[in-house]
Amino acid sequence: MKAVRLYAKGDLRVEEIASPGALQAGEVRVRVLAAGICGSDLHNFRTGQWISRSPSVAGHEFAGAITEVAADVSGLSFGDPVVADSRYWCGQCRACRAGRRNVCESLGFVGEVCDGGFAEECVLPARLVVPTSPQVRPEIAALAEPLAVALHAVRRLNAEPGEPVLVAGCGPIGGLAALLLSALGAKDILVADRNAARAALVADVTGARVVDLDALDAFSVRYALDATGNIAVIRRLIDLVGGCGSIAVAGISHGEIGLDPNILVERELSLIGCHAYIDELPEAVSMLPALADRLEQFIDRRITLEQVPDAYARLLAGEATGLKTIIAIGSE
Repeated sequence: MKAVRLYAKGDLRVEEIASPGALQAGEVRVRVLAAGICGSDLHNFRTGQWISRSPSVAGHEFAGAITEVAADVSGLSFGDPVVADSRYWCGQCRACRAGRRNVCESLGFVGEVCDGGFAEECVLPARLVVPTSPQVRPEIAALAEPLAVALHAVRRLNAEPGEPVLVAGCGPIGGLAALLLSALGAKDILVADRNAARAALVADVTGARVVDLDALDAFSVRYALDATGNIAVIRRLIDLVGGCGSIAVAGISHGEIGLDPNILVERELSLIGCHAYIDELPEAVSMLPALADRLEQFIDRRITLEQVPDAYARLLAGEATGLKTIIAIGSE
């Protein structure tokens, strides 16, 4: 089968490889139909930070159909449409036992600790697939995982009703966060991105207002969500958020931030880390039918597996005007 595998930092290859072998207990086989390229895929390619096995089929945002289930698996059948849960948790540590699988003490991700979805076929533990509606097209279903990430960040921010919310970064997570804020009834959503076309797209789809972070007054908002990972942007958000405010940090960062903790004390600011999601994936899946038309507008382009390396280069160069590149892999 055809697959895209990451070997090392900067070394991504499109190859013909053997299909996954016989199922083990608790596993299912999925024919992959569509997959999304995530910012963390690009980060791992660029830095090698999370490479724990080489080579590994990349990709953790994907949708497909069940083609085989192990004898001990119940509740899933041939042909069922599903999406992948990206989190590979142990189930035994204190965090997992408390239901906080997104901060499992040995957490890994599909596409890193096991082969992922940038391939024609994938084998996963049955616990890592979530059924979807057959009415939802695979390229929309492939957005369920980043939608769950955005939903978790919005929930963690927990902005008070009626308060403006500033979203920094109009990539997939920032754009989806703005969409969810809109769908959940937020009245004043501000979005900022150095890519003007992308910011305008998010504003058009969500009803948000495009703003310039540098033009905003200090303490002008109480709630902000960072989806950039840019250290300078996070510093700017700290300047902008007023007393008793909160900043949810969902972006993957490069570098460190110097911070005087007295700022947090004197202004009672909360810096909130947002890592993947806890139990939001099934809820995100349930939202797909109602959001499908708007999610469609966020798709930048559809590509083949052969075009993935070129897409990585384009995305790392900041050339996308849309939010999400979708890999069309199989036919329904």
